Formats: sequence, C-alpha cells, structure tokens
Amino acid sequence: MVHALPDIPPSSENTLLEADLCIVGAGPVGGTLACRLAAAGLRVAIIDKASLPPMEHPAFDGRAYAIAAGVRNFLAEAGLWDLLPDMPCPIHGIRVSDGKVGRPASPLHLHFDHAETGQDSTSDQAFGWMVEARALRRALNQRLHDDPSIHLFAPADYDIQRMEEGVIIHIHQHGQTPVQLRCALVIAAEGRQSPLRKEAGIRVTKLGYDQIGMVCAVAHEHPHNNIALEHFLPGGPFAQLPMTGIPGSPHISAIVWTERGAVAQRLATLDDARYTKELQRRLGDHLGEIRLLGRRWSYPLSALHAHRYYDTRLLLVGDAAHGIHPIAGQGLNLGFRDAMTLADLLIEAHHTGQDMGNTRLLTTYQAARRPANLAMLLATDALDRLFSTDRRSVRLARDLGIAAVHRLRPLKQFFMRQAMG
Repeated sequence: MVHALPDIPPSSENTLLEADLCIVGAGPVGGTLACRLAAAGLRVAIIDKASLPPMEHPAFDGRAYAIAAGVRNFLAEAGLWDLLPDMPCPIHGIRVSDGKVGRPASPLHLHFDHAETGQDSTSDQAFGWMVEARALRRALNQRLHDDPSIHLFAPADYDIQRMEEGVIIHIHQHGQTPVQLRCALVIAAEGRQSPLRKEAGIRVTKLGYDQIGMVCAVAHEHPHNNIALEHFLPGGPFAQLPMTGIPGSPHISAIVWTERGAVAQRLATLDDARYTKELQRRLGDHLGEIRLLGRRWSYPLSALHAHRYYDTRLLLVGDAAHGIHPIAGQGLNLGFRDAMTLADLLIEAHHTGQDMGNTRLLTTYQAARRPANLAMLLATDALDRLFSTDRRSVRLARDLGIAAVHRLRPLKQFFMRQAMG
C-alpha cells in the first residue's frame, strides 16, 4: 500500500503510475535492492540514464567483483545468484604479504585458510566469490526486465519533487508517453557524484589519494587453487584474485593494482608486453607465465562520506553515501550491506502498513549503516597510509604485526570473519 501520497491531477498527456518506492540508479547496489524488494512483494520503480539491454556485455572484459560470503545470500534472495551466466569462483584462502617491487615477499606473512573457520571448503562455503562484472550485469538486466513488480525506465530523464506528503516523479523516455509516478520514497543509488545528494544539500567529506587503481585480468600457467593474494608494495596494495576459467584459458585471475599517480601514468603508456612484464615483477612467479586478457582499466582513488544519509523522503545507498580505498576490497560489499539493511526495514514497513518515507525509518537506516561505513573508511585510510610507505622502521613494524596476527588464532579468526562479512 502507498501511504500519504499527493494527488496528481489526471492528464491525457501522461501515464499515471504508483509504486511503493523509486530507486534512481540501476548499478549493482540499486539494481539488486530493486530485485530483492520486488521478490518480497513491493512495487518498485527504477530509473537509470543509461540503456540496460538484457544481454549487455557478452564478451569477457577483465573486470570482476569480490562478493563477500555475507552478501551472497542477499544476491540469492534477490533472485540473481542462480541467474549468473558464468560460475563464480570461490575464495578458499587469502595470503597477505609485504615487500618491494621485483624482490621476494617478506617471510613474515599472514595466511587465512578457509579450513580454520570451521566450515567445509566447498563452493558453498568460502571467504567470498569472484563474480565477473558482465555476469552480474546480465543477471541484473534480465531480472529488471522480467519481474512484473518492477517498473524499469532506462534510458530515461526525470524530474523529482519530494514533499512531506510524498514524491512525484516526471519520467521522460524518447519516443514514449511521459510518465507521472508517485511513491513514498526515493533511494539515491547513482554513485559518488549523486545528483540527488547534491540537490538535497547533503555535504560530504572527501579524502584524496595520490594513487590510481589499475584493473585487468590475466591468464596464467599454473592454477591459483582458489587463493587470493594481497601484496603490499610501497606504491600501494597489489591484489591477485582467483577467477573461473574461460574457454582457452583455464587459469585466470583478476588484478587490482595500486600505484602512485606519476608511476601509474607512466605505466598506462606502456604496450601490453611491457605492461605485462611490470605486472609480473609485482606478482612474482608462483602462477608461472602470465598474459593479459580483456581490457586494462584505471581509476583515480579517493574516499568520501556523506554527513547524513537522508533528507525528506530520500535515502542514500552505496557510493552515493560513501566511498573507500579499495585496499580491503570492501567498497561494493559495504553498498550491498546498505541495501541489505534497507531491504529489511522496507519489507517490515510494507508488511505492517507503514509509510515507507517516515522519518523513523530514515533515521533508523542511518543509525544502522553510517557508523559502520565510517569505521571502514577510517580503517582502510589508515591501512593505506601504513602500508603505502617504504620507511624501514614502518615496514619492520607492519611485518611483525602481520606475523603476529598469523600466529594468534583468536585475532586471526576475527579478521577472517571480517573478510567473510
């Protein structure tokens, strides 16, 4: 039921629709939240400025997401996990090491073994899963098109009027009759540059890093055995993440490589052969010979956090609310945890007949998510500053810390639970 909505004068020039809520932004977080709420019986509208064809990105492009174990059930509840066209790769081990480019890693390392969590090392029990970005996009687009409880408008332009009594959204799609949509709540999931956040006057705190994240995938000679590597180098963390093979390349890993801005800009000018050589120097020889697959991607790194997560009948989720350094691989998972918390609140409100845009619900969501997201931002910022340095005394202290965690079982299990979400 839609509560406390403003009256919209009928018009022969517009199609009038009602929904419980509208999500702006059909990325992984916004799209998955829409699917989860629709699966629970809510009427959901979702708007995106980009086109969302059902079979988008059919070719391997090298990008992947690390999905924490605690998030997988949410994707399953949203009806997406079983729609993934390619099998996700479970992560059964994580090796953390420190070193310098072109030199062997420090012998003082940390290794997380899935067997130490007390769970079986099966594809259903893991620290997390590597999911190809194109696979999740195809599953999302299929579900968004097929679910009758979801009104999908993409590509579309829109104008949103938020009032105390409800929300009116004017939606325009090329060649189609304009739509007037009324609902109780708008959810901003449009990313770090969120126009809805800016229109609401919600301030953000930003942290800059003189670093660029470089992303690609490599085929390699030896199997990865479902083990991920997080190797700390003076320019920033270097991660190798196990992926499911593709025809002609049975052994594949995703690479997330952080470098200082000037170094990264120089690396971007290299041809694939020289780029691969530099990558191999950082990865080492444990996977044998490597070769690039798909495209090379790069992103300037920064962090931000919104001073509040709500305004009148508006909530922020995912990157619209926060962004962190990728050092722990938790950025997308934080967004999914926003969506998980919000889905629980909205489903309860739907079942009990509450107004989904009421202030108590908005403040409850903020109280549940903002402190946790802020804590992760501060932790990843501190980790980057600790590990992205070549000072001898700092390197010795962090190596000893890594080794201590490896040997202290209760502390080690704490970090493993955090990695699993």
